[in-house]
Amino acid sequence: MKKFIALLLAMVCAVSLFACGEKAPAADGGSSPATNAPDAGTAPQTGGEVNVYNWGEYIDESIFDDFEDETGIRVNYSTFESNESMYAALKLGGTDYDVIIPSDYMVERLIAEGMLEKLDFANIPNLELLSPEYQTTTYDPNTEYSVPYMWGTVGIIYNSKYITDEITSWGAMFDEKYAGQILMFDNPRDAFGIALKYLGYSLNTTDETEIQAAFDLLVQQKAIKQAYVMDTIFDKLEGEEAWIGAYYAGDYITMRENNPDLRFALPDEGANVFSDAMCVPKGAKNKTNAELFINFMSSTETAVRNMDMTGYVSANAEAAAEYALDYDEEDLEIQFPPEDKLARCEPFANLPQGTLTLYDTLWSQLKA
Repeated sequence: MKKFIALLLAMVCAVSLFACGEKAPAADGGSSPATNAPDAGTAPQTGGEVNVYNWGEYIDESIFDDFEDETGIRVNYSTFESNESMYAALKLGGTDYDVIIPSDYMVERLIAEGMLEKLDFANIPNLELLSPEYQTTTYDPNTEYSVPYMWGTVGIIYNSKYITDEITSWGAMFDEKYAGQILMFDNPRDAFGIALKYLGYSLNTTDETEIQAAFDLLVQQKAIKQAYVMDTIFDKLEGEEAWIGAYYAGDYITMRENNPDLRFALPDEGANVFSDAMCVPKGAKNKTNAELFINFMSSTETAVRNMDMTGYVSANAEAAAEYALDYDEEDLEIQFPPEDKLARCEPFANLPQGTLTLYDTLWSQLKA
């Protein structure tokens, strides 16, 4: 029981990285979350459809059938591999999506660029089931545009059959003895973030000298890496086509089920701790249905099922606690890292346009 309490305290520490201030009232004509906070299954029968755009391997798709049974709303589901690819799809006129699930810094960017609809929280009473630390977030400080979904960390996944050393540092991702076996993120924020952390810099630095140093390190890595990957890392690590790669802790839980030789390390230098959130993009054709879907996903029963399938931690504190009671300590220490490790982690923040342009320029050079 003491171990369980410690894990829940670690969860509070993690989510507090995103918290600021008190819970704001719902905006755009919506009412504050209902005090009786109904669980899944209370949405009215409305019919129609909802188009959901999410990360790969990040939802229990059997939930869609239950949602349709209870609301009459059909779920059309598609996936993206990175925040940047999702953003590009929206900028190209992606009005076919009703619910998107970007990460914290991307939510902040989408709000700043006027690309999200304000939510009517009268349709999302399950907001009240979220942990108090998630009722208000740094990336949506007035709680107008987003409902937190799940959170987790980034670390190193490696095959203990081939790598017998204990991995404790991001330095392993740049080690020549693993040449040809290294898999690196195929997106700039994560790739640069790893290099910046290894060099002792903040993930959110705007110092061009520090960013250039990270770029130089990534250039060196390019000569020894096997591939830049996103979800293809599953096949490569599970199938032992590569030995080591950087990816998300929740996905490690899934991968290890298929290859028990895989291990996970949260590096001593710290890493990204992220929070993803459910949002409605500007111009969505099925906004009310989107809000009902968000409410359904925020319920305790649905959140527990989702955690069980994905390995990530729900923002619903009751669901996280219920889930934690049924899992072993090894998994839980990965999903709910110790406080001292979380203290060295950072969430990504939305960066100034000049810094984003620099990232784009350097990333294009790296990938050329």
